[in-house]
Amino acid sequence: MALLFVAIAPVQQARAQEKGIPSRLSAADLPGQAQEKSAASGSSAADVPGKRAQEKTATSGLASAGPVVHGTPDDPLRDPRETHLRHVKQLTSGGLNAEAYFSFDGRRLIFMSTRAPYECDQMFIMNADGTDQHLESTGKGRTTCGYFYPDGKHVLYSSTHAAGDACPPRPDYSHGYVWAVYSAYQIYYATDDGKIVRQLTSGPGYNAEATLSADGKKIAFTSSRDGDLDIYTMNADGSDVRRLTNTLGYDGGPFFSPDGAWIVYRAHHPSTGEEAARYKALLARDLVEPNEMDLYVMRADGSEQRQITKLGGASFAPAFFPDSRRIVFASNYEHAGSSEFELYAVNRDGSALERVTFTGGFNAFPQFSPDGKKVVFVSNRNGKAPHEINVFVADWVP
Repeated sequence: MALLFVAIAPVQQARAQEKGIPSRLSAADLPGQAQEKSAASGSSAADVPGKRAQEKTATSGLASAGPVVHGTPDDPLRDPRETHLRHVKQLTSGGLNAEAYFSFDGRRLIFMSTRAPYECDQMFIMNADGTDQHLESTGKGRTTCGYFYPDGKHVLYSSTHAAGDACPPRPDYSHGYVWAVYSAYQIYYATDDGKIVRQLTSGPGYNAEATLSADGKKIAFTSSRDGDLDIYTMNADGSDVRRLTNTLGYDGGPFFSPDGAWIVYRAHHPSTGEEAARYKALLARDLVEPNEMDLYVMRADGSEQRQITKLGGASFAPAFFPDSRRIVFASNYEHAGSSEFELYAVNRDGSALERVTFTGGFNAFPQFSPDGKKVVFVSNRNGKAPHEINVFVADWVP
């Protein structure tokens, strides 16, 4: 999934756009923020019928410190309405952190982070309890979308470092909120102590958003190699590349189901000639607009593609439950156009939509541990500074 992270936008840019987070692109980019409102007009949890407002310092989005959670003495970081979560624990402290994914044995997490001395997203690894946080990537360029191999000794991630040591330039937001899909991104296979073994993709075009199947044999990823942003699969060594989606528009953030039969992803397909022309013009500049996205599923071979949500706003970062029948994801559909994202769950056929988090602010990038007992996600809950996003883990209560 998972559109995202690690370069804090300049203050003046953040104020001008009232935006500030990610998708599976950069810790500094976030879907659906084109309409982020000021404190005077901004929506909050109080705007949702039956929901109690959370305390905010300035706005309901990412331009302020995060929402204060009114938890209990034994579970202070969990809103009492979050009945599927228990013992919520914060694993990182400060900066912009995103896309934390478990190793196959559940003992470690790989995640993106923008933290000193790095000016944009780099890949880090830590233990599942938050200890031993250390750099995995080269410290050069910008990285995104890390994932462990089953052996626990190797990882993959995308990086722009081959195109230059510096962070690639941030997008120009003067014509609207956009994500950069840098053509310099290539997918790399590396040891868990930071040594790049080989490059898995090549040629021009964006190559990122990669995840592995549960058996470790297949990689699903997003690429613009054929002139559109589509989902592909390849073998774990980079061979046998196959294109799965063909509809014009941004298909991305693929995740395999644990049983290996399905892939869930998020997409937006232009519905008019004008929208298609705008999409193509932006993509030619390595840009996309992420303000509208819904969830789709397909068989692992690309067959039976179908849309399963029609919520409005931006729904992204989907991942399967351990039973492969249900999906957890992030969406701002209750506050479309803002950076207020909550976690939701839905059946693979699109039925039984259920809200999981209730803190307000930004909650995204959920993934279950391999045994299904825990869920990791990122949130700005209790964040002390604007645009601060941290990694959290919680026990999952069915």
